[in-house]
Amino acid sequence: MAFFSEKFLLDHIYKIINFYYPKCIDKKYGGYINQFYDDGEIADYDTKHIVGTCRFIYNFSTCYNLFKNNDFAEAAKHGLKFLYNKHKRKDGSYIWVMDKDQISDKTRHCYGMAFVLLAYAIATKYKIEEEDNKNKIYETYNFLENYFFEKKFGMYVDVIDGDNFNTIDSYRGQNANMHLCEALLCCYEATRDTIFLKRAKNIANKICNDLTYKDNYVWEHYNENWEHDWEYNINDPKHLFRPYGFLPGHFFEWAKLLMNIYRHDNENWLIKKSEALFDISITNSWDKKNGGIFYTFDREKKILDTDKYYWVHSEMIAAAAGLHKLTNNTMYLEWYDKCWEYVIQNFSDEKYGGWYRVLNVKNEKYDNYKSPPAKTDYHPIAACSEALLYLKF
Repeated sequence: MAFFSEKFLLDHIYKIINFYYPKCIDKKYGGYINQFYDDGEIADYDTKHIVGTCRFIYNFSTCYNLFKNNDFAEAAKHGLKFLYNKHKRKDGSYIWVMDKDQISDKTRHCYGMAFVLLAYAIATKYKIEEEDNKNKIYETYNFLENYFFEKKFGMYVDVIDGDNFNTIDSYRGQNANMHLCEALLCCYEATRDTIFLKRAKNIANKICNDLTYKDNYVWEHYNENWEHDWEYNINDPKHLFRPYGFLPGHFFEWAKLLMNIYRHDNENWLIKKSEALFDISITNSWDKKNGGIFYTFDREKKILDTDKYYWVHSEMIAAAAGLHKLTNNTMYLEWYDKCWEYVIQNFSDEKYGGWYRVLNVKNEKYDNYKSPPAKTDYHPIAACSEALLYLKF
C-alpha cells in the first residue's frame, strides 16, 4: 500500500474524524462528548476534559483546512465557544475536568494550558474566527507568562493550585514543556510573531541539549531546580501520566518538533538531533518479535513497559516522514512504511474508524474502550497532517 501518498493520508484522516463526528457534538451542554467504545457507542456523556476539548478543536480545524467542509469549521467553533465560556475561569485559568458544564477538577495544569494555546493557534492558523482567536492566543500566552513561566530556568512549572495561585507543585516535567513547544510553534505559524518561535526554540534547546542524559536521551522528570529526578515513580513504570523511564514516543515527538523548528530556522543541529532521537527509539524499543514500539526503557536500556500505545506510533510516523524528506535518506521511508503496516494490522480499526488506545506485548487489546476523555485521536490526525505537509517538500 502506498502509505506516503495524499490519497491514503486524506482517506485515513477522514475515516478517523467520521468515527467521532457528529456523535461527539454535545448539543445539550455544549462542547464535545469525548468517550467512545470501539463500535462508536458513547461510553460517557458527561466527562469533559480540557485536553479532549482542545484536541477536538485541533482535529476539526485541521479537517476544515484539508477538506474545506464547513461542517468541520462549525464543529471547531462549537468547541471554541465551550472552551472560552465554560472551561475558562475568571482568574484566566482553565478547568481541567468538567462534569457536563460544571467543575469536576479545577487543578491548574500546564499541560492543559498548552492545549488551550494550541486550540486557539490552530483555529487562527486555519482562519476559523481568526481575529478573535488570535487575541486569545496572546491572552493565554500572557497568562502562562505571569503564572507558569519561570524566567530563571526558561521553563514552565507543571501544576499550580490554590485560589491565589500560591501552591506550586515541586514536580517539573519535560512533557508539559514539550507540548508548549508544539503550541508555540503553531502560534508562530498563525501570527508570524517571532516571540513564539524564539520561546519554542529555547524550550527545545533546554530539553534536547542542556538537560539530556548522555547527550541524546530525554529524561521526563525533574525537581524544582530542573535537576534530574532519577527516583520519581521508579516503582511505578506503568503510571498512566508520569511513568518512570525513557519514553521513545517522546523521542519521536521531539524529533518531529525539532524538524518543525527547522522549517522556520535552518540550524543543522535540529536535524542531527532529530536523527539521533529517532535512532535511539528504534534501536531500543522496536519489538523485533511482534512488531510495534515498547513504551518505556531504563538507563540500562532494559524495557520496563512492554505495552504499545497508539500515540507513540503516530509520532514515529510523523518523525519518519519528516526525516525522509529533510535528509533524503530512504531508511526513514522504510521505517515509515513498516510502522504503517503495523498500525493497519493492529491499531487502526478498519471497520469503524479510529485507533485502539493500547495493546499488550502480543498486540492484543485490553478492552473495547477506544477513546477515554482526552484521546480524540488527535495524535494520528496530526501525524497524517504532518506527513501530508512533507509530501510537498
